[in-house]
Amino acid sequence: MRRLQLGAALLCAAAVLATTQARAQAYPNHVLTLVVPYAPGGNIDLTARALAKPLGLALGQPVVVDNRPGAGGMLGSAYTAHAAPDGYNLLLGSSASVTTAPAVYKNVPFDPVKGLTALGSIQSVALVLTTPAQVPVKTYAELVAYSQNRSLNIGTSGVGSLQHLAVELMVRQSKLRAVAVAYKGSNPALTDLLGGQIDGMTDQLSTSLPYIRDGRIRAVAQLGRMRSPLLPEVATLVEQGVPNFEAVTFTGLFAPANLPRPVEARLTEALGKALADPDLRKTFKDMGAEMMEMSQPQFARFVAADLDKWKAIGREAKIVIDN
Repeated sequence: MRRLQLGAALLCAAAVLATTQARAQAYPNHVLTLVVPYAPGGNIDLTARALAKPLGLALGQPVVVDNRPGAGGMLGSAYTAHAAPDGYNLLLGSSASVTTAPAVYKNVPFDPVKGLTALGSIQSVALVLTTPAQVPVKTYAELVAYSQNRSLNIGTSGVGSLQHLAVELMVRQSKLRAVAVAYKGSNPALTDLLGGQIDGMTDQLSTSLPYIRDGRIRAVAQLGRMRSPLLPEVATLVEQGVPNFEAVTFTGLFAPANLPRPVEARLTEALGKALADPDLRKTFKDMGAEMMEMSQPQFARFVAADLDKWKAIGREAKIVIDN
């Protein structure tokens, strides 16, 4: 009797394993959805639409972009986190939607680390610290010295944005005396920077670059770990004596947590093939972005560390967005 029961149990286990393997081999067999947690037209949306075609080719099924904006990108991110973990629901996540907004919003409807699977990094755009041309500084050390006689107003794209948190991090990791001034987007801040109404600004390098090149504003420091090839003559904050400083916008591919391992591996493999596409790489280069070369485990650790870093800064600066 026991032998019969054992045999039946083994047959059942084998059947389940065979079914699981068959499903994994069949994946994907229909359209995939790539959620963009922002409205159409922005950099994240453009990144998703550029990625969708080569990713679909690598998977053998179409990838359709679905815009779900709201709450600093968290609504779309939460939608994916709560979706079925079947490999058909993907998220084009960014620093804003998975690390900075969750770090400062009062009510976060998902767990960016436990609720999502970080499948892989895509690209990044470093931030840059700039000043009006009339401010008499060329380096970060000179800016810090300049700030000792007057507290500086540093423009940012909004309360709780990466640009805002980067200013708070600078103040805490150096002797810079500055106040982050929140605008409703980068363009109004840039307008005031060009007019000399503020002393400096943190922004994406791609946005500021044309004004740096024509001399209307001056780049004091890059805020990434490494110098961007778009601005090789400007040193990073790390190079200028501020240890372990990094503030970059990034994008990556995410899915709900608890994906079947074969599905997770298939998606990671497909993402790698898509990112090797020369046309996609050129598109990102034209956008002012750099490929973010990380393995899947490295990217997962990076996301978790980035979230922890900005949570700490948010607490210290008492930045809380009530949603």
